[in-house]
Amino acid sequence: MKRVAVIGAGSWGTALGIVAAWRGHEVRLWSRNAGVVESINRQHVNAIYLPDSHIPERVQATAKIEEALELAELVILAAPSHATRPILTGMVPVVDPEMIFVSASKGIEIDSGKRISQIVAEVVGEKFQPRFVSLSGPSFAKEVVEKHPTAVVAASPSAGLGRSVQAELSSEYFRIYTNDDVVGTELGGSVKNVIAIAAGMVAGLGFGSNTIAALITRGLAEMTRLALKEGAKLETLMGLAGLGDLVLTCTGNLSRNRFVGQELGKGRSLEEITSGMQEVAEGVKTSQALKSLTRRLGVEMPITSEVHAVLYEGETVQEAAANLMTRPLREEI
Repeated sequence: MKRVAVIGAGSWGTALGIVAAWRGHEVRLWSRNAGVVESINRQHVNAIYLPDSHIPERVQATAKIEEALELAELVILAAPSHATRPILTGMVPVVDPEMIFVSASKGIEIDSGKRISQIVAEVVGEKFQPRFVSLSGPSFAKEVVEKHPTAVVAASPSAGLGRSVQAELSSEYFRIYTNDDVVGTELGGSVKNVIAIAAGMVAGLGFGSNTIAALITRGLAEMTRLALKEGAKLETLMGLAGLGDLVLTCTGNLSRNRFVGQELGKGRSLEEITSGMQEVAEGVKTSQALKSLTRRLGVEMPITSEVHAVLYEGETVQEAAANLMTRPLREEI
């Protein structure tokens, strides 16, 4: 048995806390939301973010981050990516070198273009060299806690750390593979959210299976171009953290990013859509980070660019679709 801290009590953080509890670990789930903390500790349910799922008694919630981290061996980072840096900064006084940081966030910091591993290395690295694992793959929180068989990947430059997380969190319902490609794993999980917004736009416009198949395939090409430019391995993008997560997020009805795109396709404004959502659709902010990153790296990502244009530049969904279909003709590969 280990002590596990989960930083962020949204649906995914809560689900991972439940996964850890299945393995017999003691879990401390941190949330700023007093209502979430009270709901978990008194009713054993996250009434706001995962209302239909029982939370084992091994999972206790707290609003005090130092309390969540006390004696923790695994620290699962499950807050939205844009909140990671300030949260980590507050954690630095109470973390120690023996902790394994497991990132379950899928996004890129807007201002810096940095991935979660880079942020952890930068912030925690002022105190010591952090032990880091990226956990990613096709995994809707609701289906995980309902024990639908799910497979993800734990990526770390240290094979031992990856295997440790694999051993501590895997179960008959939640299977973890390992790899050593943190860059590919993180970029796959981030880019797919932006492509999923485009997939939602396809649905919102009423287009069919031909269109979504083309969108996913060309979206995978964009993801791969960027990741390879950053030093990732092609195999990672063809695996769970790349293609697997892309397919799920572009087609699944539980996808928040797909929902945003679908509602945009129906003519609603971004502000109207997001104001009614309980949780963050990471692709909305990630599109901003990718716009800057692709310009700096000189990587062509037309779908990503059109999503950004719809979200932030006043372009209509119909114009974005037309722009993509009338680009200069070229070879596929």
